[in-house]
Amino acid sequence: MEPIEYKKGYKNFLGCKIDLRFRPFIPRKETEFWVKKVIKNNLSRAKSREKFVCLDIFSGSGCIGIAILKYIENSQVVFAEIDKSLIKQIKLNLKINKVSVNKYKIIQSDIFEKIKGRFDYIFANPPYVPLRNKHIVQQSVLNYEPLNAVFSGEDGLLLIRKFLKDARKYLKKNGKIYMEFDHLQKRELEKLLEKLNYKNYKICKDQFEKYRWLIAKYFFLNYY
Repeated sequence: MEPIEYKKGYKNFLGCKIDLRFRPFIPRKETEFWVKKVIKNNLSRAKSREKFVCLDIFSGSGCIGIAILKYIENSQVVFAEIDKSLIKQIKLNLKINKVSVNKYKIIQSDIFEKIKGRFDYIFANPPYVPLRNKHIVQQSVLNYEPLNAVFSGEDGLLLIRKFLKDARKYLKKNGKIYMEFDHLQKRELEKLLEKLNYKNYKICKDQFEKYRWLIAKYFFLNYY
């Protein structure tokens, strides 16, 4: 059965109306949970004059970056997305949510391919479902949602490996990475983080008490 969100044509995400006409991956409540925490922990920035520059990578509908722009007044967001149709989706959602054009930039990029500069925060909700688990994925997801936004190699970590390999190079000093993942990947993800020499990270639970997202802080290495 077609997801109700596609039938309605939109999804509410932290008070933002997220249009879905170009069929992006439908924003999930698990994502909403950790983004809400990020916003709550950074509301003090809204009172500061200091610019808060973020990267929303694997943007899809643009829901994460749009929520940040809505609640953190002095924030600026770069949206990075590889799919041309979803670039249109992000532009439309920014317009619907009345985001000023001087607050954002949209880049069509394969992960970091065309990204320049450094950011206070990098937000990533990459595809992470293992192809080997395709048989247990909901039929409505398989039939209606963009599968390139769902699956990421046999173990689900293909794009996460590529992302984490380079992500720290794009952080400012004291910057942070926020990334979502499959709760079944926790052990493999910890091994990957250690292999890539991430020294300061925390793996967090979602509202269902499942390990779902991580915070990784800036760590200086000479080759940066």
